Amino acid sequence: MEGASFGAGRAGGAVDPVDFLKQPQTILRVTSWIFSIVVFGSIVNECYVNRDSQDPELLCIFNQNESACSYGIAVGIIAFFGCIFFFVVDLYFQQISSVKDRKRVVLLDLGFSGFLSFLWFVAFCFLANQWQRTTMSKGTSQGADAARAAIAFSFFSIITWVALAVKALQRYRLGTDMSLFATEQFAADAGAPYPGYPTGSGIESTETYQSPPFAETLDANPKGYQVPAY
Repeated sequence: MEGASFGAGRAGGAVDPVDFLKQPQTILRVTSWIFSIVVFGSIVNECYVNRDSQDPELLCIFNQNESACSYGIAVGIIAFFGCIFFFVVDLYFQQISSVKDRKRVVLLDLGFSGFLSFLWFVAFCFLANQWQRTTMSKGTSQGADAARAAIAFSFFSIITWVALAVKALQRYRLGTDMSLFATEQFAADAGAPYPGYPTGSGIESTETYQSPPFAETLDANPKGYQVPAY
């Protein structure tokens, strides 16, 4: 039980890098990391444009709403560092020997993935709504592809983070089921007889009874011994 739960092997085992990279959870984590780079990178680099050639002020391409760009960048950065953190946690997860610590890590992963799914959903709706209200101009048309990319990969990020939340939920259920199984098994074994003792009928057989040693050589009245008369 100890060290062999929540979707990982016994603590202290060697981690195969190839098998680790092939895990669906790792693939989703790396994919989400790439999507976050695309979103906040597109907004930072190309989604701040001039209103016209005579105005040097840079405005957010999403309907000139600074909140839309700031929100997209913030969610992208949170997802970026979150993916790195949980990637390292997944790499060292098998080294965690305590089942309680593993449970906390899985619950943290579940909560964070669900929270990021919600943030990306809000980002997608917010950016798409502001883009629909954007008036096209020369400056806006130059960053249109980046704005569409930010919206599209915000939507893709919803899918990947929901998938990560589902994987975390599966790991949690797997660990909980193993804990319940171990508890029931230990409870059943506690009342069982000790297997080292043989079970018998409780009745001793007279056929196998043997007289005590040296009983046949003992004499009731040894020579030279007189029984006193009273």
